[in-house]
Amino acid sequence: MSGTSLDGVDVALIETDGERIAHFGPSGYRPYADDEQALLRQALAQGVALTDRAARPGVLAEADDFVTRVHAETVEAFLDTEHIDKSDVAIIGFHGQTVLHRPGQRLTVQIGDGKALARRLGIPVAYDFRAADVAAGGQGAPLVPAFHQALARDLKRAHPIAVLNVGGVANVTFVDGGDPIACDTGPGNALIDDFMRARTGAPLDRDGDQAAKGRVDEAFVARVLADGFFGLPYPKSLDRNAFAFANIGLPDFSVADGAATLSALTAASVARIVPYLPAPPRAWIVAGGGARNPTLMRMLAERLKPATVETADAVGWSSQSIEAQAFAYLAVRTRNGLPITFPQTTGVAQPMQGGVIARP
Repeated sequence: MSGTSLDGVDVALIETDGERIAHFGPSGYRPYADDEQALLRQALAQGVALTDRAARPGVLAEADDFVTRVHAETVEAFLDTEHIDKSDVAIIGFHGQTVLHRPGQRLTVQIGDGKALARRLGIPVAYDFRAADVAAGGQGAPLVPAFHQALARDLKRAHPIAVLNVGGVANVTFVDGGDPIACDTGPGNALIDDFMRARTGAPLDRDGDQAAKGRVDEAFVARVLADGFFGLPYPKSLDRNAFAFANIGLPDFSVADGAATLSALTAASVARIVPYLPAPPRAWIVAGGGARNPTLMRMLAERLKPATVETADAVGWSSQSIEAQAFAYLAVRTRNGLPITFPQTTGVAQPMQGGVIARP
């Protein structure tokens, strides 16, 4: 999995029938170098102009090849390091890199070639998970709720439980029996990371250190939250660049105040979804890069109280690998003909199968 934070490729092995998770295997991570991140950012910038999801003009063709190759290399290194024979792997889930997500136009684009990946690795690959849902009028995101539900339904915490994934964009899954309920909540780490990169050259606010020293501009947070997106009920989804700086009129913050304010925006946008859920969650489990930011975790705890707020690691899951595990899980659901999206996660009319399987 290479997500909206553009930090690298996560890989994980799980054993599952697409319903229950029998075993979590090892996991790994391959970070992107600066020039590789720059290539993907160029692809995101060019992706804005796409109208044909199969087109790969300009730098998008180079990025498409890169995403395919780096995922292949990551899997090969992982299998070698963990001494796993590829014949023991039933299927690989390959999300690709999203460069455009406009479900209102029935358009979602993920670069990376699933067929080429299957040929190189000699293992079946499930890919293109979003297209069928979007074509049927769904949001095509988030895709991880079925996995979140499999994780959370037996968790010894007060229910209902909310599983919050804070990547570049943040999404929540509400678990309390029945099909999952889910949506994107707003910016996750993307604005914080982009701000830090622009102002300091650092890829992120490591450990929330700058945010911890800054002052939150609550008026700015309130102004952004006045955007119509935050008043919509679930299901709903976002493109990574929906709240780009040019769109939200970012003031000339100091580094610390900017990091604090954008972190508070993430936390406040998560809290904004609570009134729209069937009941206030009593326990929140936070995964993704945001779970490794103590300042953001503290802000979430403050805005979500009296609910408990814990990291995925604290309950025995993996904050780092949870999305890679999720796409392994979705690959098996695709292989077994099980639905991966639902009316209350993407707005599609009925539970839908998704994904395409490429064989070597």
